[in-house]
Amino acid sequence: MMLSAFWPFYQFLWTIYFVTMFLVGFWCIFMFFGLVIPMWLSEGLMEYFGKVKPFDPEDIRRKELNEQKGVEVIFSNPKGNGPFLHDSHGHHH
Repeated sequence: MMLSAFWPFYQFLWTIYFVTMFLVGFWCIFMFFGLVIPMWLSEGLMEYFGKVKPFDPEDIRRKELNEQKGVEVIFSNPKGNGPFLHDSHGHHH
């Protein structure tokens, strides 16, 4: 049996792949020009010129963890030399 006998199925798979990638590509384009560039031009430049305080991702993590009921936050204020800190006196050599 020749491989060409399966051609309609391959054509179907390629069409599904093409349509999926087409939608993914347009989504990326729209998000870049509709969200990322406006953020650079507003919040990004404001932070760069010192109009707002520098963004710290830890603030968001701390706030979300503290708002959960019954959760003891043990790493919201880390101290010491943890095994995952990449410094000169780490635990891995």
